[in-house]
Formats: sequence, structure tokens, C-alpha cells
Amino acid sequence: MPRQERPGSDGEHLVQQRLGTTERADRFYGEQVLDHLNVRMQEFVARQEMFFLSTADRHGECDATFRAGPPGFVQVLDARTLAYPEYRGNGVMASIGNISENPRLGILMVDFTRDRIGLHVNGRARVVMDEEMRLQHPGLPVDPVPGRRAQLWVTVEVEEAYIHCAKHIPHLQKVPAQQRGARDWGTDDAKRKGGDFFGAAAEADQRPPFRRAERRNEHLRGGLHEDTDDAVYQSAAPAYGSGPAYGSEPVPGGGTPAASRVGPACPAAPRDPGRDDFVEELNAEFLDRVERVLARAQPRRPAEDDPEFRGWFDRRDG
Repeated sequence: MPRQERPGSDGEHLVQQRLGTTERADRFYGEQVLDHLNVRMQEFVARQEMFFLSTADRHGECDATFRAGPPGFVQVLDARTLAYPEYRGNGVMASIGNISENPRLGILMVDFTRDRIGLHVNGRARVVMDEEMRLQHPGLPVDPVPGRRAQLWVTVEVEEAYIHCAKHIPHLQKVPAQQRGARDWGTDDAKRKGGDFFGAAAEADQRPPFRRAERRNEHLRGGLHEDTDDAVYQSAAPAYGSGPAYGSEPVPGGGTPAASRVGPACPAAPRDPGRDDFVEELNAEFLDRVERVLARAQPRRPAEDDPEFRGWFDRRDG
């Protein structure tokens, strides 16, 4: 008898049905997708020096970015929670901005040098001030490198954790420190950060004003969906306010284990008529919390203006 509860989105379930991969996907779900970090995953996370981060705003507009630090800069707080620091950047705050509207995020860690394997972590994020993190987790180390001092942290409630296979991951080798040069952590010097490498600034005077594309559901037309009418997508959308069906959103801070997020395979129950009001209320509450955190954050000075500071990995100050 087929499983009635499955991880993943209604969209991926629909595509699996169309392409005939449902049985293969179920094997992967059943054998590889966890709702926590097991011991080997925790050990893997603890030695990583970088990861790729994906977020989206409340409209579904996506952003993918890169985070790096010394081994252990991603903290495993427990089997269901990890945390990473937000270092000084370009001031855009795209990821934190998206999290303020939509707390869902995806993390991909890839070990290119040793095990040549990857780990996906999907979950629910919360923005926390550094002093609050240290009150809750006094054992956090301190980093002596200028520019690597976090004022904000992002904690992630793990909902899905699963392998990224080695098949296409290139095998890279580390360059000795004396050959790769020092990293300019925290600098605002444009040339030291890469300058106008892609020539975008050189085109600034010739570009028309930036306009975001009109948001439509054109991605639901054509291709795999060409013979599927709107009613299917209406029925396949997550059900809100109807208990633990897949996609139901708990109130921020409440926490819901991944097992309660999975429900019947696509198509699911019809959407609750009050969904939009619920999501708007959810976003408003989460945005208010993040705004309170950001209001307490002071502008961070570049490393060259603050030579005496100690970051968060030097245990002598911890």
C-alpha cells in the first residue's frame, strides 16, 4: 500500500506523477530525508567553512547567496537547531530582508575537498541579536579576526535534512595560506572587495530605471502543466488553518516538527478561504519581530576602523 504521508511540495509530487518517478522519489524520502540532524550530519556541519543560502520574500521572489567563515562558524545548537552569524556585507541585507517577510530558507553545504558530498537543510529561520544568543548559549566562542564579529545571528529550526549526492561534485584542493593571500574581512574598500569585476557600474549611466517584473502565475502555464487547469493548482495548494496538513504554517516561535508538515499527496484539500488573511497576519507578526531586532543593531564599523575588537571564535574572551 503506498505511503499516505510524504515530504516535499505538492508541485514536486505533481511532476513526479507526470514523469513517472514517484516510486523512486518515495525511496529517497523514506531512506534519506530526516526531520533533524543525525550525529554524522552534525559532525559534517561542524567542520564546514562555507554554505549556499536560498531565501524568498513574501511574493516568492528568490535570492541565492554564499556564506563563509572558519570551520565551525555554523553552530549546531542541537539536533533540530543550527545557527549562523551575519557578518558585515554590502549593506543590502537581502537575506535578512527576505527572512523578515518569509521565514523559510534552504541551506546547501558542499564538501569539495574531503568527502565530496553535500547536505541540504531546509527549515524555519529566526533573527537574533548577538547578545541574546550569548545569553542563551554562553559557550559560543569569539573570533579574533577583524570583520568577523556578528551582531545578528540566524537560527534555523531544521525541518528537512538530506544528502546531496557526490556524482557531479568536483574534487577541489585547498591552496596553502601563503599562496592565497589574506581575506579582507569587514572592508568597505571597493577594489579589495572585487571592484567592478563584471562592469555593471560602468553601465550605470546607460541603464533605464530598474523595474521589477510584474508578478504573474505564468509559470503554471505550458510544459508539464499545459493540460492542467487552474482548479488542479487551487486544489494542490497548501491548506491553511486545517490542522497538520502539508504546508500548514504554525505561528512564528511556536515550532512544528517536520513530521506534522507532511500530509496527503497532491492534490491536497481545497485551500482555506481565509488563507490570504492568515498569511498577511503571519507576515506582519514576523516582520514586527525582525524590525525590533534590527532597531537594536548598531551600524558595524569596517575592520580598519576598529583594530582592537575581538570577534567570536577566541575562547580567551568567552
